[in-house]
Amino acid sequence: MSSPRIAVLLPCHDEAAAIGKVVADFREALPEAAIYVYDNNSGDNTAEHARHAGAVVRHESRQGKGEVIRRMFADIEADIYVLADGDDTYHAASAPAMIERLLSGPLDMVVGVRRHQGRGAYRAGHQLGNRLLTGFLGRLFGRHFNDVLSGYRVMSRRFVKSFPAHARGFETESELSVHALELRMPVAEHDTPYGERPEGSASKLNTWRDGTRILATLVRLYRDERPLAFFSLASAVSALVSVLLAAPLVKTYLATGLVPRFPTAILCSGLMVMAVVFLVCGLILDTVTRGRTEAKRLAYLAIPATARPSEDRA
Repeated sequence: MSSPRIAVLLPCHDEAAAIGKVVADFREALPEAAIYVYDNNSGDNTAEHARHAGAVVRHESRQGKGEVIRRMFADIEADIYVLADGDDTYHAASAPAMIERLLSGPLDMVVGVRRHQGRGAYRAGHQLGNRLLTGFLGRLFGRHFNDVLSGYRVMSRRFVKSFPAHARGFETESELSVHALELRMPVAEHDTPYGERPEGSASKLNTWRDGTRILATLVRLYRDERPLAFFSLASAVSALVSVLLAAPLVKTYLATGLVPRFPTAILCSGLMVMAVVFLVCGLILDTVTRGRTEAKRLAYLAIPATARPSEDRA
């Protein structure tokens, strides 16, 4: 087998202050790689700086990091994909070691765990949010990454081409992690320095807005991937509320033979019916989800694994 094709993917929005250096750093670290910069409606000279630095520049008109990644994954053909941001916060020199780890596994994804360099690199609020979301993901799916929101990842072709890519914004990193957990892919993490943005570059991440969207995405993914557990919880809550509201009514009925509060009695009956409906929905959707997961797994396995150049491929 010849050397694997490597593609460096850099989604960008208003990164003229940093993108030239980012392209140059990845060119130095991975001279054999093709570097793609997708400009997402930038209002500055991001595209011109990237093209001048030697990157292949393309454009995505639909706004959002998730939209850009969906387009990148669909358009670009390679054996190994290196995904990073165009803001010069990620350490390009770590890419060869991450690729080596991917090949030596062999693995389907290596996540760059950010180790911040300097006070301004990784704000305290973002650190706390990342820890909370990472812990939440671990509780939902049984396994977790140490940095679920890292945008620095090395991925195999079979990972990229089997990724459904539903997210539109910054929640796409969570979706990448869940995709690996759902299909039980072999993955690993690699510590990498995380630096401050250069002067003139501003973060597009809004702590509360994007944090809420990421949390909502995790809940939605849990509903889609673990429907029996999700709807069983809803069923239990509905049944518990029904029983608590009905207890005084039953006590009164046993003592007097009367039901004085008909609206409450009707509410209790409705809540119990809802509990049964939730449970039935969970059972049905669990069967559907199993079939869908099997189909996704077969589609994933239909793509050849990335192998070392020295390995024979039949």
